[in-house]
Amino acid sequence: MSLVLDPAAQDLLFREAHTANTFTDEPVTEEQVQAIYDLVKFGPTAFNQTPLRITLVRSAEARERLVRHMAEGNQAKTASAPLVAILSADNEFHEELPTLFPAFPQAKDLFFAERPAREGSATLNAALQAAYFIVGIRAAGLAAGPMTGFDAEGIRKEFLDDDHTPLVVVNIGKPGEGASYPRSPRLSYEQVVTTV
Repeated sequence: MSLVLDPAAQDLLFREAHTANTFTDEPVTEEQVQAIYDLVKFGPTAFNQTPLRITLVRSAEARERLVRHMAEGNQAKTASAPLVAILSADNEFHEELPTLFPAFPQAKDLFFAERPAREGSATLNAALQAAYFIVGIRAAGLAAGPMTGFDAEGIRKEFLDDDHTPLVVVNIGKPGEGASYPRSPRLSYEQVVTTV
């Protein structure tokens, strides 16, 4: 075996993990979410930028507002999940770069002075961080149900502002009965990897 990570951890994070569509009613605590973030914040990004923003939707009133913006097939599971997180990209992330990347503080103005450059970088790097967040949810012994089927502009207006781009909505909790579909096929190494 070429991997250092224990096989049980490999299963927990990847091989046995599935996207969850149903959940038990066991709550997801603030402490669990903080532990997840405190682990995944170390995932690599360009210039150590941290554009991911996480909006936890806990109240019944906020949940109702969110469900209205979800695609029809995502509404019921979003309404019933123990916790829902809106993951977005902060397009003004560059303001933190002098602190987050002290080795090259001028990166803020040299590379990210223009909004289009910031938006592209924020989207890519927040998407990386969103993937780390999903793996972190699995590391906590929970299941994630990430979804991109929603009205992004509606969610932006309802929960965010013009400086934030909604990327994914994630249902979080202990998987319920019949939570996932059978494992779908994946491409093989030979189909994906090219050596030049």
